[in-house]
Amino acid sequence: QVQLVESGGGSVQAGGSLRLSCAASGYTYSTKRMGWFRQAPGKEREGVAYINSGSGVLYYLASVKGRFIISQDNDKNTVYLQMNSLKPEDTAMYYCAAKAAIGGTWNDAVSYNYWGQGNQVTVSS
Repeated sequence: QVQLVESGGGSVQAGGSLRLSCAASGYTYSTKRMGWFRQAPGKEREGVAYINSGSGVLYYLASVKGRFIISQDNDKNTVYLQMNSLKPEDTAMYYCAAKAAIGGTWNDAVSYNYWGQGNQVTVSS
């Protein structure tokens, strides 16, 4: 089992920055493939960013590419999402997730086995 605990959400004005953290505990071998997702009210959950700390592969949602950066500190078993130049349309509940095995695309929420509790990010114009 893997437990994921998120922190770092909040409210910010457009153009500002926030950093989300996701600390993993338990069977952390399963946290080599980590993703960040978000879900706004009335919308489907969408993949925002992905990191495979073994291969170094990164993926980003097109609308956040160049503004968001995903990284992972293996010593701390923590994955981060640095969010810069935030826009009102980035407002959503953000979740980190761990994929225990190969399979599914990086932004396929169904293929992730473990989820954090969610952290609200609100960007005002």
